[in-house]
Amino acid sequence: MRVGQPPDPKSNLWNFIAFYLRFLRNQRGLSLEAMGRIMGCSRSSVSRIELGETRLDTKQAILIDRAWDIGGLFQTLMWYASIGHDPSWFSQYLDKERKAGVIKTYEANVIPGLFQTEDYARALLSTGDVPNAEEVLQRRIGRQEILEREVPPFVSAILNQNALEWPVGSPEIMRRQLARVLELSERKRIVVRVVPRTWDVGAFPGLDGSFLLMAGDDFGEVAYSESPGCGRLVSAPSDVQSYVIRWNQISAKALPETPSRKLIEKAMESFE
Repeated sequence: MRVGQPPDPKSNLWNFIAFYLRFLRNQRGLSLEAMGRIMGCSRSSVSRIELGETRLDTKQAILIDRAWDIGGLFQTLMWYASIGHDPSWFSQYLDKERKAGVIKTYEANVIPGLFQTEDYARALLSTGDVPNAEEVLQRRIGRQEILEREVPPFVSAILNQNALEWPVGSPEIMRRQLARVLELSERKRIVVRVVPRTWDVGAFPGLDGSFLLMAGDDFGEVAYSESPGCGRLVSAPSDVQSYVIRWNQISAKALPETPSRKLIEKAMESFE
């Protein structure tokens, strides 16, 4: 897609929404400013939605459908887009990750990708039917450059104790991996906490699976959840809010930083 050009409506349903928002606005002879008044946002926000840089939210869809009397068209399209598989989900995720100022990640079973050593990541990838596994590995490790920037994003990671103790690769690989997590946890803009596997914690929302939240000046806040072979990037504020609530519920079960480091050190010792 060239700069200033609408996205391909055949690539995914979100781009279809962006393309036809622009088409219908132009059909009605409305400027970006006039459209912004209808949607309750700025001219630049309308432009970013039409270019596929950000996504229409539920409130905006309701306002458009009401103003144009089109039978809830955009609300319906948004509903289908939010529940469907988006073939461009990973490239969108990477774009948000590069631009994020804040990343909050919860991992139920493995070490987060941004924290993984090359050996640990390779051991994980070798267990599945991943085409071009070495290429995927290098992309995953390459993403970690955001942690080495002069001003890196603020990263808050919550790990289930299972992620520390599940054996991946070899004892040596696990020791180096946990040492890497400890080293990162000492950085000023990285917080690592662990949810302990205790009766006091018991069943908690984190057992449902991993997810993360990203926030940036260009796109607000989005949530991302992954399943085998696909992922879901959530940008509608009403849907993101459910992930924010879940994050806070999990955070309430996590240990503070120092006890979390001690638990990581104990896990390292178990791989001696």
